Amino acid sequence: MKIGIIGGGAAGFFAAITCASTNPNASVFIFEKSDKLLAKVKVSGGGRCNVTNATFNLSALIKNYPRGEKFLKKSFSQFNPKDTIAWFESKGVQLKIEDDNKMFPITNSSQTIVDCLLNETRKLGITILKKTNITTITPKEDGYLLEESDQSHFLDKVIIATGGSPKVTGLDWLSTLGHHISPPVPSLFTFNMPDNAVTNLKGVAVENAIVKIQGTKLQSEGAIMITHWGMSGPAILKLSAWGAEILNNENYTFNISVNWSMKPNEDHVREHLNTFRDEKKKIINAKPFVIPNRLWEFLLHKIGLNNDKRWVDISKKELNQLVNILYNDTYPVMGKTTFKDEFVTCGGVALNDIDVNTMESKICKNMYFCGEVMDIDGITGGFNFQAAWTTGYIAGKNACI
Repeated sequence: MKIGIIGGGAAGFFAAITCASTNPNASVFIFEKSDKLLAKVKVSGGGRCNVTNATFNLSALIKNYPRGEKFLKKSFSQFNPKDTIAWFESKGVQLKIEDDNKMFPITNSSQTIVDCLLNETRKLGITILKKTNITTITPKEDGYLLEESDQSHFLDKVIIATGGSPKVTGLDWLSTLGHHISPPVPSLFTFNMPDNAVTNLKGVAVENAIVKIQGTKLQSEGAIMITHWGMSGPAILKLSAWGAEILNNENYTFNISVNWSMKPNEDHVREHLNTFRDEKKKIINAKPFVIPNRLWEFLLHKIGLNNDKRWVDISKKELNQLVNILYNDTYPVMGKTTFKDEFVTCGGVALNDIDVNTMESKICKNMYFCGEVMDIDGITGGFNFQAAWTTGYIAGKNACI
């Protein structure tokens, strides 16, 4: 049996390894169009690779997927974060849990994960063909003919693991075969705020804030990083994932409001600020909430409040201004920034076209899907890699039967 995996990323490698280890008699091939293998694994997590997330409760786990939640609920019953941890540990790779349950190799190097996967392919005799751009795939009575510019490959079964496509035309070859495609749009991107004074605070990190997209029900909580182009960090990235389609429709021009206080409403903010009203300290030196000094100074300047003013001298009007900016600080967003090597999309092959138990196409027999080419995507924190390991495992296990 010859099995071809199109795509040399996390899902493709895991599918190939599962194939070859489940059926040692199968000949397994990985076709990668570029000269780089496991590129996203290499750069993810700042070069440390956020392998998975230590969210072991299934109901809690699936809530981290804006698209594919119900589909993955069944998939995770076959292979979940505990299985991922056990698999890597069985190969000598220890993982550790960090903030927000993110899991990284204890070496703090993504190369550890890359080396592990490459070593397994060598041990199992998997053939890897780089710079092999499959341009057409033709179903035959007893398999598939894969063609590139100067040669062709005949395979009994095919696993599609090509990852997300920036444009819907990049998935035309799959729609031609009869698959339904949800148009891909970017997910996990930062918010651009060109020429906004807040960008002067580049490098300032806020541990926790609540961000809302005005005019929608979308909101997110988490850390925010202020950059030279706008805002990033987990709270922003999560919001971009949940709002991927809505924000695309808005052409990435919208307003956000930031609750720096983390209080549930304005009354709670006012109540807390009132406890400072007898303070004789300058407001610049007595912050009411845990936010960086530079941000606090910026917020005071934004509402025109003198840094040297004492809390005891704050007027009712000034108190209302403070309440508003701490609870409902508004910024216009005009554009997004995506990171090419870590590009994540929502959209892809419609999940209704895929058998959740085997990852086999319902349209084309002996064709399987795994990873981001499907209409599945998670928020930041290791969830996209977990979906890749899970769907890669299921596709690989069933394709080699």
